[in-house]
Amino acid sequence: MVSADTARTILGIIVFRILFVMFCFAGNVISFFLFASPLPTFVKIYKKMAVEEFKPDPYIATAMNCMLWIFYGLPMVHPDSILVVTINSIGLAMELIYLSIFFLYAPNKGRAKVIGWVALEILFLGVVAACTLTLRKTHAQRSDLVGILCVIFAVLMYASPLAVMRKVIKTKSVKYMPFYLSLANFLNGVIWVTYALIRFDLYILIGNGLGALSGAIQLILYACYFKSTPKDDDENGVVEPSELQLSGGNGPARPAV
Repeated sequence: MVSADTARTILGIIVFRILFVMFCFAGNVISFFLFASPLPTFVKIYKKMAVEEFKPDPYIATAMNCMLWIFYGLPMVHPDSILVVTINSIGLAMELIYLSIFFLYAPNKGRAKVIGWVALEILFLGVVAACTLTLRKTHAQRSDLVGILCVIFAVLMYASPLAVMRKVIKTKSVKYMPFYLSLANFLNGVIWVTYALIRFDLYILIGNGLGALSGAIQLILYACYFKSTPKDDDENGVVEPSELQLSGGNGPARPAV
């Protein structure tokens, strides 16, 4: 007959696995919506057949972030991280689609920028992969090297909304900070922080902790300035580029996983 302690241990393991799977599923779903958030931007570009004042920078940065996290999750670097690989592979594919649309309708200068930065990112990733696999012999060493790079790029990606947050405070208007994107950014960070705590992955914890903090600040600003936002801001259908430059991302980032 199974003892009470053994029964509690088995039950604890089962509950742990169920919670782990639930958080992983929720994290992937929210991350997908975060990656999909720029779709309205590219629908506008497609309809107008012009990129106007939109810039490719957020999508270039998010693509680099996804590539690094995909490499981080590979078995030769950080085993048992298939969810990290799958969601960031989806994110990378979506970012490349966005960049392809941008390239199609951008002027020559914009096209050169996209090609140049994407080529530089691929070269950088190749150098990182070569150094990691040849100079680092253990999984722990490889995880540390790639994880640190992932955190650095996550910080850069999550710092991108700072200009928009300054604009919100200055204008006392949340017109340029979409609520659902801020909410998705916050939830994405919280879910993947929980995932990182369950497995205790320091690099996923730091990257997504920053994402959760960034999203929380955006939601606080939204609550503070929503009522003071002029109601006729969008009557002319004008959307400034700064509103749509909050790319997913780990993306969040975005997920930064």
